[in-house]
Amino acid sequence: MKCILESKAAVDGEGFYQHPLALVEASSIGRGSRIWAFAHVLPNAVIGEDVNISDHVLIENDVVVGDRVTIKCGVQLWDGVRVEDDVFIGPNATFANAPIPLSKKCPAQYRQVMVKRGASIGANATILPGVTVGAFAMVSAGAVVTRDVPPNATVAGNPARITGYVDTHHLAMTPADKRPLPSASEPLPVLQVARASLRRIPKITDLRGALSFGEIGAHLPFEPKRFFAVYDVPGREVRGEHAHRELHQFLICLKGSCAVVLDDGKARDEIFLDTPEIGLHIPPMVWGIQYLYSPDALMLVLASDVYCSADYIRDYDEFIRLVRP
Repeated sequence: MKCILESKAAVDGEGFYQHPLALVEASSIGRGSRIWAFAHVLPNAVIGEDVNISDHVLIENDVVVGDRVTIKCGVQLWDGVRVEDDVFIGPNATFANAPIPLSKKCPAQYRQVMVKRGASIGANATILPGVTVGAFAMVSAGAVVTRDVPPNATVAGNPARITGYVDTHHLAMTPADKRPLPSASEPLPVLQVARASLRRIPKITDLRGALSFGEIGAHLPFEPKRFFAVYDVPGREVRGEHAHRELHQFLICLKGSCAVVLDDGKARDEIFLDTPEIGLHIPPMVWGIQYLYSPDALMLVLASDVYCSADYIRDYDEFIRLVRP
């Protein structure tokens, strides 16, 4: 009986720990990993190094788990799940792999679920088939994720919606702070994102109404070659999610409000724009996201050049590779 209850690591010298009451059929398990009681790992699963698999976890065959992943109790990773390095999966998180599951009828191929590096899945969250959770994203406890989660985003609710972005510097005019905009005699906050900046836009008000204006050099940091307007955004949907290789942009929220997140690969700022008296300059090679549009929002965007699809960087991983050579 003593020999039966010894850990597999001790018997086979494979470099990982297996609790005596765990059932481990897989042969591809990285060094330093720990598999605890009543966990079951099927034969073809691939487990990386330094992975912690807690009690009552089931991992099917077509599953790949990266290095330094934590999987808490009560989680099932079904065929088609891919988990990259440094991911945290909270207790009883659920992963679905078939849009219409049927008893004793298996699809030829299950839809893949991807959890990118550094992401965190909260307790009792549900991830639906075909969904990708972006790098370093945070899925809140109990969220039902029905579509892809952008990198660094925090999502919550059913269906899950973006509520913020992790590790992001919130400026004085963000809703969370509820502090008034700095007066005309006070300097505007300095952004952490390199080369991005806030600019004051003059406003003249009299009995006839209000007028705002901007001049190249004095207020605009570049000569515009194009403009476009964003309005009638349904709900509080996310827009942007890209960077430009050479293009400069200048954003002014003429009406309503919108939150803008900037990311240069080292720092992130979130700015809440709700007045035509403030403009936001976004230089090239800065990842930009807009979300939390109010129903009446009207965003004016001035661009330094005409439209060119080749100037866009739409994949966040590619952007990070370019700014972190």
